[in-house]
Amino acid sequence: MGDVNNRIRNTKPKDSSAKLIFDDHVLCAQFLQDYVDVGILRNVEPEDIEDISERFLWIWQENRDSDSVKKIRIKDVPGMEEVYVIAMIEHQSKVDYDMSFRTLRYSVQIWTDYAQEQEAKRKGATKLKDFRYPPILPVVFYDGPGGWTASADFKERVYLGDVLGEYIPSFRYMVVRLSGYSNQELLDKRNELSLIMLVAKLRSAADFQTLKDIPEEYFEDISQK
Repeated sequence: MGDVNNRIRNTKPKDSSAKLIFDDHVLCAQFLQDYVDVGILRNVEPEDIEDISERFLWIWQENRDSDSVKKIRIKDVPGMEEVYVIAMIEHQSKVDYDMSFRTLRYSVQIWTDYAQEQEAKRKGATKLKDFRYPPILPVVFYDGPGGWTASADFKERVYLGDVLGEYIPSFRYMVVRLSGYSNQELLDKRNELSLIMLVAKLRSAADFQTLKDIPEEYFEDISQK
């Protein structure tokens, strides 16, 4: 138990729970497969995931080391041997209306880090015509009450964004809202992460009464896996 406490430096319980989920590549793969609606991620396996979060801990606000940056190897893409998708997973228990700018800052830092890595391998690589930066998928995992009411489009945070739109970075981040899933939808997934998400969803003593309604075979399926 002491080792776990040493690894989880963040004192916020919700953040620490998210850190446990996203530090485990089995659980992270289940999250990408079942909760992130992107086709090329549906077959991601734990061994396809590399955690590179430590490179960016300095930029997380409020020492939020529950946030994760994952380099994900995507196999079987026509015309390519492999493609890397970088998923930036932010954990939020309350709405952050500046999230679009935060994800922009993080994305620029990730691309800067990637460019430096490629230049170290081959000087001048980033200046070549066929050089491409890896795609980044910003994901916000929101387990707070109510809906996520912040705009997901950065352009809406900029004055005259509708007039000068083509000169302003335009992108969106994805929000995975825990309260958007019913208990039954979580139970139907029948994996370890579904149980963790179900428990995270419970907020009162009355809510915990719903656990008695979970069928025994649900736990048997998880145990067998």
